[in-house]
Formats: sequence, C-alpha cells, structure tokens
Amino acid sequence: SELEVWGSAPDNPGGGTNLAIGKTMTESSHVHTFVAANANDDNTQTYWESGSYPGTLTAQLGANADLTSITLKLNPDGAWGRRTQNIQVLGREQSATAFTNLVAQATYTFDPATGNTVTIPVTGKVADVRLQITANSGAPGGQIAEFQIFGAPAANPDLTVSSLTSSPAAPIETDAVTLSATVGNGGTAASAATSVNFYAGATKVGTAAVGALAAGASTTVSANIGARDAGTYQLSAKVDEDNKVIEQNEANNATTGTLTVKPVDTADLIASPVAWTPGNPAAGNTVTFSVAIKNQGSVASSGGSHGITLTVTNDSGTVVRTLTGSASGAIAAGATTTAVGLGTWTAANGKYTVKTVLADDANELPVKRANNTSTLPLFIGRGASMPYDTYEAEDATIGGGAARVGPSRDIGTIAGEASGRRAVTLNQTGAYVEFTARAATNSLVTRFSMPDAAGGGGINSTLNVYVDGQFLKAINLTSRYAWLYGAEASPNNNPGSGPSRHIYDEANLLLGTTVQQGSKIRLQKDAANASTYAIDFVDFEQATQIANPDPAKYAVPAGFSHQDVQNALDKARMDANLTGVYLPAGDYQTSSKFQVYGKTIKVVGAGPWFSRFYAPSGQQNTDIGFRADATANGSSFAGFAYFGNYVERIDGPGKVFDFNNVANMTVDNVWIEHQICMLWGSNTDNMTLKNSRIRNIFADGLNMTNGSTGNHVTNIETRSTGDDSFALFSAIDNNSGEQTGNVFENLTSLLTWRAAGLAVYGGYNNTFKNIYIADTLVYSGVTISSLDFGIPMLGFGASPPTTFDNISLVRAGGHFWGQQTFPAMWLFSSSKVFQGIRISNLDIVDPTYSGIMFQTGYSSPSTPLNPVKDTILTNVSISGAQKSGDAFDAKSGFGIWVNELPEPGQGPAVGSATINNLTFSNNAQNIKNTTSTFTLTVN
Repeated sequence: SELEVWGSAPDNPGGGTNLAIGKTMTESSHVHTFVAANANDDNTQTYWESGSYPGTLTAQLGANADLTSITLKLNPDGAWGRRTQNIQVLGREQSATAFTNLVAQATYTFDPATGNTVTIPVTGKVADVRLQITANSGAPGGQIAEFQIFGAPAANPDLTVSSLTSSPAAPIETDAVTLSATVGNGGTAASAATSVNFYAGATKVGTAAVGALAAGASTTVSANIGARDAGTYQLSAKVDEDNKVIEQNEANNATTGTLTVKPVDTADLIASPVAWTPGNPAAGNTVTFSVAIKNQGSVASSGGSHGITLTVTNDSGTVVRTLTGSASGAIAAGATTTAVGLGTWTAANGKYTVKTVLADDANELPVKRANNTSTLPLFIGRGASMPYDTYEAEDATIGGGAARVGPSRDIGTIAGEASGRRAVTLNQTGAYVEFTARAATNSLVTRFSMPDAAGGGGINSTLNVYVDGQFLKAINLTSRYAWLYGAEASPNNNPGSGPSRHIYDEANLLLGTTVQQGSKIRLQKDAANASTYAIDFVDFEQATQIANPDPAKYAVPAGFSHQDVQNALDKARMDANLTGVYLPAGDYQTSSKFQVYGKTIKVVGAGPWFSRFYAPSGQQNTDIGFRADATANGSSFAGFAYFGNYVERIDGPGKVFDFNNVANMTVDNVWIEHQICMLWGSNTDNMTLKNSRIRNIFADGLNMTNGSTGNHVTNIETRSTGDDSFALFSAIDNNSGEQTGNVFENLTSLLTWRAAGLAVYGGYNNTFKNIYIADTLVYSGVTISSLDFGIPMLGFGASPPTTFDNISLVRAGGHFWGQQTFPAMWLFSSSKVFQGIRISNLDIVDPTYSGIMFQTGYSSPSTPLNPVKDTILTNVSISGAQKSGDAFDAKSGFGIWVNELPEPGQGPAVGSATINNLTFSNNAQNIKNTTSTFTLTVN
C-alpha cells in the first residue's frame, strides 16, 4: 500500500529560501484558466489544475540547486474540503535531459484544518523539479495553488557584464568605433568559454570571445564595430546570449550604455520624396514617377547636374521599367529641389520594388553615399500586401499518414472552416506536412485545429518543427481560444450548449535562425505531441527588429510590467523634450487600459514579432489596450502586438484602441489577436490605420461610427473575425454628424466566422477599393445595408455616392439567422434610405449560395421599408454559383437573386438597380427575379 502523509509546515522549512520565486512553471495540461503560472504567483486564491492524469507541474529553476524540501499549498478556505492527492516528485540535473525519481509516489492529505499545506522532504541536486499527480479525491485533475521549493543554489558560475565603453569616447562618423565591456564570474564555480554580443539598438554590431573564468575572476573584451552614422545609439552588451554556460542567475547577463556619434561636415544627398501618382494604382493605370533631392548634410552640394535613376523591379527580380532624370545646380545644406518628373509606367498586378539611385556628389564624403540608394515597395492588386507569404497545407507535401480533407462548406468541420475549404490532418505519430520556403524566413505562423477539453476550456499541446529533415524546436499550441457551441448568434464555451463552430486558432514561433529560400519546413506529429491536429496553412516571414527612432526623444519603460509602460507614457507626457515612448523587444504584461492624454505621444515598438503585450494568462476576458482622449490628438501607435485572453464575445470591453471624439491618430504595423475588436472609433476624424494584422477575435476587426470622417484604412489583413472585418456604421447615438470622406483600400478579409468581410451601413462619399475577401463562413462577403439595428442612424446620401471598386469575393456567403442564406454581395434596403451606390470591377467566384442578392426589409408582411434606388453596378463577373445540395438548396445556385421571400414575415425586394457589362460563367441560374416589385436593368 502507498504511504499517506498528513500535516502542515511553515513557508520556509529549515529557514531556507523559496527557490521557485520568479521561475517559470510548465505543465502537461490545464483546464479552463487554471494554468501553471497560478502555482507560482504567491496567491493561494488561484491554482493550477491538470486536464488529465497523469498531470505534471514542473518548476524550472534554471540551474542546479541542493534541495531540502518542497511545500505544496491549496486554498486554506474551508470551502476547499479535505482531499488526498497521489504525488511523485522527480528532478532533472542541469546537464541531463531525462527526469529521475526524487521521492516515490505517495498519497498526501490536504486539509483546511491544517492550512491545506503539505511539506515533502526532498534530497537531490537538480535544475528542474516536477510533480507528477495520478489521483485527486477532490477534483478530476491534480491541483496545486502554490509550489514552493527550498534549498540552496548549487556550485555554478554566474556571469555578469558591466562597464560598457566606446573608443573613441566621442567619435565622428568617419571614426572606427571599438566597444568594450567587462565580464565577471560572481558565481561559485568556474565558467566555460563563451562570448559577448554588442548591440546598437536592436542590431547586433559585434561579438567578442570570452575565455574560461575562475570563480571571482573578470576580464575585459572588445569588438570593433566600424564607423557609424551620426546619431545617438542605445548600446547593450549581452554575455552568453546562447546560454552555453549554465549559471546561478541568467537575469544579470546584460548591461547598457549610450553612444553619440557626431556628424562630419559634408553634403548628404537623399531621394526625398520619391512619389508616384496615382498613389495607389490599379492594374492598367498610367503611373507617373517623380523624385526630389534633399541635402540633409551640413555643406552645400557641388553645382552641375545631379543624376537620378529609378527602376521598377518585380518580385522575381526583373527590372520592368527604368527612368532617368536630373536636377541642376548647387543644393544648399537643408534644402530640397523641386520634384523632377521621370516618366511613366503602365501598372500590372504584382509586388514591386522602386529603387532610386542618386549620382555621387563631389562634396559628399564616401561615408555619406550609401543612402544615395533607396528602395520603396509598390503593390498593385486587390487586397493587402503583407510582409509574409502564406502556404496552404493542402498544396504542400504530406506523409507519415497525414491526410488531405475537403472541400466542404459545413460549419464546425475541419474542411468547412478552413481557407479554401481544405486542410491536412495529422492524426498519427509520424504524420507531417512539409512546405518549401519561397524566401528566407525566421518565423512561422500556423492556423490549426486541435480538440477541445471534454468540459470546454481547451487543451495545450505541441507540434514539432523540422528544417531540412532536422528537428528544430516545438511550437506551443492551445485550443483555449477556439471551440464555441450552441446558438449561432451567441455561442459560448460550454460543449453542452449545442453544435460547435469557430474550431481553428493560430500559433506563432520565432525559429531562432534564418531558414533560407528553398529549405523545407515540416510540421510533424511525433510521440511527444500528444494531441491530434489539423493544419490549414502557414505563414513565413523574415522578421526584423525596429530600433529606437531617437533615444534622446523617447522614454523607455524600466521593465515589462503594465505600470512600467504607464510610467513611461506619463514621463513622455510631462517632459517637453520627449516625443514618445519606445518599447524595446520583450513580453509586456498588462491587465488594463493604458491612458494617453495631455499631448501628442508617439508609441513605437520594436515590431509586432518582438514588442508584445499579453493579457494575464490566469484570467479570461481582460479589458486591455489603449484609451486616448482629444488632448492626445495626433498620437501614433506602431510596431507592437496585443495578445488578449478573450474566449467568447462580450460586448463593451475588449477593444485594443478605444477611441472616441479624437482626430489625426495613426495606428501602424500592429498585430491583434484574441481580443473583441482592434478598434472601435466613435466620432474619429482623419485617422490612419495601416499595415496591420487582425486575427482570431470575437467581434469586428475595426468599426467606425458616429460621424467618423476623413479616415484612411489601408493595407490591413484580417483573419477569423467574429463580426464584420471592416465596418462603417452611420449611427448618430453619440454624435449627429454625417459619416463621409472615409477611404478603405487594399484590404484583405479571410475566414470571417460571423458577419461580413466588409459592411457599410449608411453615409456618403465613402470609398472602398482594391479589396479581397475570401471564405466568409456564414455571411456575405460584402454587406451594403440601410438597417439601423434599432439605433439612431443616417441612411445613404445621394451625392457624392458611396463607391466600391476593384473587389474580389471568393467562396463567400453562408446561412445565418435561422433560414436565411447570404450571397457574396448583399444589398439590403431597410429602415433608412438606400441610394447613391456605385459598384465597379466586381469579381465573384464560387459563392456558397448566390453571387449578388437584393433584399428589402419590412415593418410588416405587407409594408416594405425603403426601396433600393440610384444603384449602379459596372463591370461585374459572377462565376460558380451552383446548387448547394444542403438544407438550403432551394435558395442556392443564383448568379443574381432578387429575393422574393428571404424569411417568414418578410416580402420581396423593392426598387431598382442597373448593371452594365455583366458577365456570367458556370452558374446554375444566372438571374432569378420572380418579383413584380423590383426592376433589374442589365445593359
């Protein structure tokens, strides 16, 4: 029989130190929000609970310690009844890979009457301590509220770095700079040879070897980093960055400093601005290029001609256009020439690089000539141009028992909720899907599906990543943020509520190395990967850090807590010499909204792969993000990511950017995931939202309402939003102004799991162009509607009209609200006036039920609301509208459907529309209009 142990003990048996403080806890699984970190947060009100047996909880100490005991706690509240748990204690020595037994399995009694605490004597020298729990009389999984470890650090080195200096101390741009730092070993054992990396901002600029050091010894090492451009650099030196040396403390391996490089006296010519018109061309447009030359140096340029060469290169490296020109005469220091017209090019769809080269100037020193060459991206086409390539799993190589599934349009299935409605399953050991990299990459994103826990709340697992056949690392996966059940309009996390939906999520990983073009990256289920998996696609991206724009002008948080960032924001607000806040690379923990007010502030991160905000892992539905008021008008937010902890929709909180009555804000290059919305803008004017990614959220990607005017939304991709991906709603419940002058362009919406890719409710003179929408699961790709939802709202204005141009809708539409089917494009006249609609260059491919549907709302079965009027479509192509073969087959297969009875209690579409240059292909029925109330004119 097993030993049963009773009793309690003080927090520090024998006077030792709790070695687990601040250390990482990992787990085999958890249920709901009862994650491993709860077992090390100094709070017995929170706890870890495993999702199955055996459940393991591992404390990673980082280096060997000589253990004396461990203390395990549960909540001492009497509501936690007496229970027993079967626990084995294991350990891993720092140089080993396997765990060995420290204390054999025994039955331990936790009783609130004795503090609900158990202390277990432990003897051993280990770096990781693991609890393995096989039974718990009080719950279906192992439970630990606090896991404390006592003993003393074992003999190990402890490397530190200090005294970061430069030579010369005050260099100019032509000086070669040498950085030096002192490395010491403050530990109790000798350290092996390692290295120091030197950084200027986020860029590694040099490396110096560090020889073996005895305990207590130190040495100074140096690296020549060459000449640097004028400016102030935030320096850092990091010893043993690749963790070759196991240390007592890994947190003291870096130091920082500042290097100021003074400019030399020289001309310094740059191409600024490089411009083209139209600024966002479509295929077939004539694009006119111009370049001005700016002298940002301290000396005038020479006289004579300054040559300019501009090339346009496609993504295969072929130069498709070369243009030349020149500016004449001396250019004074600080001056800019008149723009020089260089010529034209006829745009074609694709990604291009515009390269501008200025001729070297006699008054420009060689150190300043590198920036005579500059490049800019140019994208022609529909949708967003993002910095990553997407690879569909079904198009990749599979093996080891992997299987392709689909196509399907059924909600809640692996294929039906996948992009392209196909995916690959990895359900047995050895199954893999392998992708060949089209370009160099150092990161990976995968969209996956993995089973839910039996009671909901998700499970955790891993999947192994291989490069060219060699194991690289595992990617962590969780299904916590997927799997909703029950009513289609208000699903929840309870599997007992009804059918499932929203079964996919995404995970991301920095590979830690650059994988070259042509290499093969494999996702493989090995024995260590305990779940089953479906893979939809992967993204590969070469991610680079963004440096501090000006260390003298940007406050930097002292650490990575919420308060550290708010303190930096407050410092920037109160210091007239500061422009904003720079967020160095790191994981920032946040539990509420940051407040931005008092002046214009620029918040800049190191890029969304590197500066990341995380909501508390032990909570759910935490309202985090930024809130700004009009005193901060003109502020900007760029270069960071937000990963929330929302698991279902809650209306009200959850907006990362909660902006009301503000103007001239910029949001650029952000990554939003597991939130309710990226942005909800009420009466927001002249904002710019660009170059961002919005993924796996529970409501709108972004929504502008209540008199929002003059806003520009461009180059954003959404994936798996839980309401309209991009929305403009002319409500007037908070502001009575018109909604006008907004431009939404170069947008991509994929896999919207509720509502539309683009939804426009009222307003006038708003433009939507160059848009790609695919795989809306239950709703239209584009909704154009005058429904007010019972909220005060303005309908569509007549002039200038609302325009939609250059739009692709692929595999769009679905069924929702009971028996209603939705088309790829839905035009719905309802409670407000529906007029002034202009749609051109529209391509609809393979809609789920129909291509375009006209519908009218009714106040009663015989009383229509507003008719469709003044609506013109030009250059429309609809193909692949076939019979669905499902329960809604009778409502499918129409290229254009003038809906005669969309739902019980409603009536036929009312009004008229004109379509010019309409093309059909492979539809079951091109046009269905059996009404006498709607006139469709086709020219």
